[in-house]
Amino acid sequence: MRPLKCLVPAFALALAAGAPLPAAADTANPAVTAASPDGTLVLTVSTDSSSRPTWSLSRKGKLLIGTSKLGFTLTDGLNMVRGFRIVGSDTASANETWEQPWGERRFVTDKHNEVLVRFQQNDEYGNRQMNVRFRLFDNGFGLRYELPEQPGLKTMKIADEWTEFNVAQLGTAWWVTGLEWNREEQVYQRTPIDSVATAQTPITMRLDDGTHLAFHEAALVDYSAMNFKRAEGQLFRSTLSPSSRGASVIRDLPFNTPWRTIRIADSAAGIVENDLELNLNEPNKLGNVSWFKPMKYVGIWWGMIRGDWSWAEGPRHGATTTRAKQYIDFAAQHGFGGVLVEGWDKGWNHDWFGHGQEFSYTEAVPDFDLKAVTAYAASKKVQLIGHNETGGNIANYEAQLEDAMKLYQSLGMHSVKTGYVADAGGIIAPGDKPGEVRMEFHDGQRQVQHHLKVVEAAAKYQVAIDAHEPVKDTGLRRTYPNWIDREGARGMEYNAWGAFANGPNHEPTLVYTRMLSGPMDFTPGVLSLEGANHAPLASTLAKQLGLYLAIYSPIQMAADFVETLAKYPKELDFISKVPADWSESHLIAGEVGDYAIFARKDRNSADWYVGGVNGSAARDVTLSMDFLDPGKTYTATVYKDGEGATYLTDARHNIAYTTLTLRKGDKVPLWLAAGGGAAIRLHPGK
Repeated sequence: MRPLKCLVPAFALALAAGAPLPAAADTANPAVTAASPDGTLVLTVSTDSSSRPTWSLSRKGKLLIGTSKLGFTLTDGLNMVRGFRIVGSDTASANETWEQPWGERRFVTDKHNEVLVRFQQNDEYGNRQMNVRFRLFDNGFGLRYELPEQPGLKTMKIADEWTEFNVAQLGTAWWVTGLEWNREEQVYQRTPIDSVATAQTPITMRLDDGTHLAFHEAALVDYSAMNFKRAEGQLFRSTLSPSSRGASVIRDLPFNTPWRTIRIADSAAGIVENDLELNLNEPNKLGNVSWFKPMKYVGIWWGMIRGDWSWAEGPRHGATTTRAKQYIDFAAQHGFGGVLVEGWDKGWNHDWFGHGQEFSYTEAVPDFDLKAVTAYAASKKVQLIGHNETGGNIANYEAQLEDAMKLYQSLGMHSVKTGYVADAGGIIAPGDKPGEVRMEFHDGQRQVQHHLKVVEAAAKYQVAIDAHEPVKDTGLRRTYPNWIDREGARGMEYNAWGAFANGPNHEPTLVYTRMLSGPMDFTPGVLSLEGANHAPLASTLAKQLGLYLAIYSPIQMAADFVETLAKYPKELDFISKVPADWSESHLIAGEVGDYAIFARKDRNSADWYVGGVNGSAARDVTLSMDFLDPGKTYTATVYKDGEGATYLTDARHNIAYTTLTLRKGDKVPLWLAAGGGAAIRLHPGK
């Protein structure tokens, strides 16, 4: 990074942007300011009359985040919230483009200005030092604490982090409750901002003036996950997930915290087409990861979720050698790269929920021949996707981790789905003494450490990780690109357990909330549109295809039974062709919680794909083909809601097909049914 050429005095810069200085500022301790590259965002960092570090942020001359405090409360010493003064600052900037090995887009631009502000407490508090780095992009903002090595403070035992976000304008929020047992697998709430309680991040807001915000974190490493707690009015404060050790976080100095982030835009598209968290993570540490190929897969899964088959051994056991070979044959015939098999290993026969001590990750059950199945898959140019359910017992998993990953590499298995089915406080972690265990929260510091340990061990043996019941995604896929995706939200499985279980607005809300954190293994492609006991999905057939464009993942499942998929040859043809890796992605129409239509370009061809999902209200939209390459003519194969389609009745199966000839700039009218969607493949002519 190169230094900024000049520093503008704080008072002048704030006045020029129309941003008010923080109230009750410490006039003996001048403020530090910085601006985004285009000058849209202006940051003011200061201390208040009680010597507490504060920050505020304006946008286009209008206050966005009012005066907000910074600091820590500790379990073993005086808190780091008062008695501070600013003792210096440094500035820098960057403007670079980097390449993703896979992703929503191939190239990412990182253009930002930053300022590092150095705070020091007075003698009464031991002269402790706390640096805060602020990074400003034109479409977002991040801050993190950097605790330098210093005398008198060797280890920090953090009770909680005191990072405030004082949202200055009224508006609407979309959010799920934080610190809950079910790992964010909830239906999103839509409320006024001042009605939020404690939320998990990302939490998305639309202010009354149309500004869109999304609060999250980036680079969550060796730290506890942040929840977003409303203190009063529209003042929010970070609160960290708990630990059995008393302190939420224990770290030796020096260390950096994760980044606290805000995506900022004029529109819904602006927070979606935004790489803020990726840019705040460190570059790829693994080097060449070409052994992982984005793909679609089928699996022995939906039958267990619905209750037709069992994970446990017995007459209903799903993971048999015979069934696995059947699914491999189907995958090979229809161009799927992988087959997921759950229930292949020992440990499922008893009550494994929340303890999982019987699981083996190397020993198969008698009716599943692991070596024979993987060899058969290899002969068909298909990979077996492994499954490691832990029941929340990370002590048992970590003890077998190295042997398991080594085995999978030897068998040609390059992807593993992990699982942590347990209550929020049900993570069984190794203790400090041999044979000792302790219970931890599902996204506390110990579980954050565990997930990275799994990813690093997997990378050593060229295995990619798809984590279910995970710690939330914070952009670490940039640093560890074998961390291909996660669950971390209410997925398709809930549709197996009750009529309209997810609701028609669920997926159009995920696009603007959970999906801002990173790829999700949502498992689309239930073409039967029904779960157990014929429970209907809040979806049309066209919406199931649109999910492949709306919910991004570098591994995409066709989740239904293979016999069912075969009954829908046209839809299956689309699923077999739609890529799982893109060179470009654009949200071309949509609003938070209502609908979302994307245009995505295949990384490996000149084809474009357009599609997405609609919520509970039918609507007419007009899609502009401005994204197409100029001078080319495209044949568009369209899958759309048929006449009378609605998720509410059997008409959910109504689907229409048409073929269009399109060029750059053309307009395409499209009707989206209630709970509907659409998918279009555009192939250029010669």
